[in-house]
Amino acid sequence: MMLLRQRALALCCVVLVSGLAGCDFGVDEEVKEFKLGDLVADFTPPPLAELEAKAEWIDRPVLDGMVLLREKQAGEMPKVTVEEALAMKNTTTETNEQILSALGRLPVDDKAVNWDAEIVRHSAFDVKSTNPLLSSSVTESDVSGLTGFGLFGFDWNFKPFASKDAVVSWQSSKDLLYDKVVLRKDLTWSDGKPITAHDVEFSYRLIMTEAVPVPAQRSGTDKIKYIKAYDDHTLIFFHKDALATNVWNVNFSVVPKHIYDNVKELANDPTLQHSDYWVKYEKAPISGGAYVFASRSLGQEALLERRDSYYMHDGKQVRDKPYFKTIRFKMVKDPTASLLQLKGGDLDEMILTPPQWLNETTQDDFYNKCTKAYGLEWTSFHFLWNCQNPLFADKKTRWAMTYAMDHKQLLEKLRFGLDEPCNGIFHPSSRWAPKDPPKPIDQDLTKAAELLKEAGWADTDNDAVLDKEIGGKKVKFEFGMIVADRPDRIAICNLLKQNLEKIGVICTVRPLEFSVLQDKMQKKEFQAAFGGWGTGADPDTSYNIWGSTEERNYAGYINPEVDKIFAEARKEFDEDKRAALYGKLHNMLWDDQPYTWLFFQNAYYGFNKELRGYMFSPRGPYHYSPGFSSVYRAAE
Repeated sequence: MMLLRQRALALCCVVLVSGLAGCDFGVDEEVKEFKLGDLVADFTPPPLAELEAKAEWIDRPVLDGMVLLREKQAGEMPKVTVEEALAMKNTTTETNEQILSALGRLPVDDKAVNWDAEIVRHSAFDVKSTNPLLSSSVTESDVSGLTGFGLFGFDWNFKPFASKDAVVSWQSSKDLLYDKVVLRKDLTWSDGKPITAHDVEFSYRLIMTEAVPVPAQRSGTDKIKYIKAYDDHTLIFFHKDALATNVWNVNFSVVPKHIYDNVKELANDPTLQHSDYWVKYEKAPISGGAYVFASRSLGQEALLERRDSYYMHDGKQVRDKPYFKTIRFKMVKDPTASLLQLKGGDLDEMILTPPQWLNETTQDDFYNKCTKAYGLEWTSFHFLWNCQNPLFADKKTRWAMTYAMDHKQLLEKLRFGLDEPCNGIFHPSSRWAPKDPPKPIDQDLTKAAELLKEAGWADTDNDAVLDKEIGGKKVKFEFGMIVADRPDRIAICNLLKQNLEKIGVICTVRPLEFSVLQDKMQKKEFQAAFGGWGTGADPDTSYNIWGSTEERNYAGYINPEVDKIFAEARKEFDEDKRAALYGKLHNMLWDDQPYTWLFFQNAYYGFNKELRGYMFSPRGPYHYSPGFSSVYRAAE
């Protein structure tokens, strides 16, 4: 079963215990000054016997996502046969449900699976890093979910659990200040070394090292007080406070201590990316998951191969055998080229754009080899305004951008009526959405012009472009909008550009390769950007986007009241009261408009007809447990 980290899209010891202080490693002074885990507060964990004597333990769930899905499907009858589903064209809600009910089922037995099969998955973006700690895109998270190691997962309803593939038992103290996890004894890295509790402890300290650039992993992990491996299999997570989010904070990626615990290499290159040592393991990474890297060609593809030592131990099968022998992630940036490859059998699955779903996948040339299905997904897209930039520091200006956008044309012409308008950070069907949600905005150029005037913008030199005095200098309202180099996303930005020209604002659309776009956003080297966020498994995961001091707060949005609500919600265990706090947060962010929220993108997928076992959640068909692990190719 694929192990899941909830941190994106998406998931160690003190220096003295790890042996990194007070020792002579025979390296230069600069190396000895490197401090692993410098963000961890000083703390001496008590002996395990002492902790056991005073803690009152509550058992927590240790589950298998595949078993959960089998139990779910046992109570559901297919609406049609597989043969009938394969003959259907997906034209209505009813046919969509019928196709999913038949083709989404797990195999009845091993004979129904082609165990030697390969699946070719589509990706619009490259696998920039094979290191699970450095995952920064959906594709990289998908890959690390297959090659990485973790202890926890969650199902399609976001119910968290410890993975039965990795964990024997999970307990929390009654006061919720400790979690005790006992690991299985049949866990190995792909190089044959055992996976132990010491790997988890070390990974925590590595993540909590300021010089190591892993903000997504650090968000939530930084709420843990300490992690101690008392032996090879017993872990205690010490929490700073009793929080509703502690159950998620323990969920982070784990790397092999015997590879990463190299003080010289960490000091020389704490980015884990550039030195010869890290490049070596970037090219040939050690896997803790069900698959290993067989090969990777940057800009083209990444090939994963099933790892026998994952599901076999001492000659016995100890975990489910992964369905695919190989998984090929094929990078095809252009959606038109991707669809041609799907129809031709060179791709086995892909996300379909709205025009592809409505107009380009309706004929026999598609249905000869493929079918399609969709599901509700809580993925939102937006224009992001750099609130630290003088152009967008005033919320009246940001609201003007929102009113200037032709939302109706966006939804009807560019999204073809398939997606719903977005009115903030939580989807209307989410239990965290406010009871009194804001209404989506319609274009109002008059209102936009009035707001700009109130913010001090005027055309003082009659050149049809607004200007304003900022820092003692007259500045024209001209800005750049960075966007991933994809035709559908560029078209949305161009629509805004056309709208803004009508009110004297010049927007230059700047398409960028995805990794360049990410770099500029992380460094805040932009004025405005187009982007999107998938939902986390818990609303607190969005704190790393909105917290005033968080590294992934690309908008540079600062609001102490927002920080306060997040802090209150973490301590609230009553679900209704917690939901009310997040509803308040939703409306507060909407009022400030650090983003112009545009639409929620549902999951529209094309699949090769030989594939089975796919179903949808608010995180799409893959990003939950079992997710992709339930997908297989049917035997002939």
